[in-house]
Amino acid sequence: MTQFKLPQAGTIEISPSILSADFAKLAAEIADVEAAGVKMLHLDIMDGHFVPNITFGPPIVAKLRKCSNLVFDTHLMITDPEKYAPRFIEAGSDHITFHIETVSDPVAFVEHLHSLGVTCGVTLNPETPVETIEAVAPLCDMVLVMTVHPGFGGQKFIDEAARKCTRIRQIVGDSVRIEVDGGVDPTTTPTVIEYGADTLVAGNAIFGQADRTAAINAIKNAYPTN
Repeated sequence: MTQFKLPQAGTIEISPSILSADFAKLAAEIADVEAAGVKMLHLDIMDGHFVPNITFGPPIVAKLRKCSNLVFDTHLMITDPEKYAPRFIEAGSDHITFHIETVSDPVAFVEHLHSLGVTCGVTLNPETPVETIEAVAPLCDMVLVMTVHPGFGGQKFIDEAARKCTRIRQIVGDSVRIEVDGGVDPTTTPTVIEYGADTLVAGNAIFGQADRTAAINAIKNAYPTN
């Protein structure tokens, strides 16, 4: 049984992506957004193989874990998540998301991750059909929809990819979170929430701003329910 650390479904949450943060002062950057009241932190893990970029591994996560109590929302953009996920969990990751293309038996992998005491989810790239995750999505705690092509920050939001949230919400119901990652800012926030997303990964829209609290509040103020 998973140790449920994600915020319960039904609330809208922001998960700042440290891919856009200043790595020379990463602890201070994380403290900045934590002070602004977010509950989650998005960790983009890239291996230079599944995506054309390399970021960081479990040792960095372990160091960050010592300076933050946020939920570590760990997005494995890597070829072999089954091999490396346990290492990230040991380092302090609370939630593991993997790409559907990288696992031969996603249902079994989700069950395994839950047995390790974390929440988990599956990811759709912009070109990946929703049908590929229909069997596993209801077993997940969160489904991640990429609204840019994974690998680099600062890309333009892909509306067609975001529209997948509507179909995914029909599949998973109200008990599973739907996260969007890519081009999320105050302008695109109302759109993705209308499509059914409740978890917003934002990188440049937060860490690219001098006042991180104001940046987070700008996204919050864009919720269509406000």
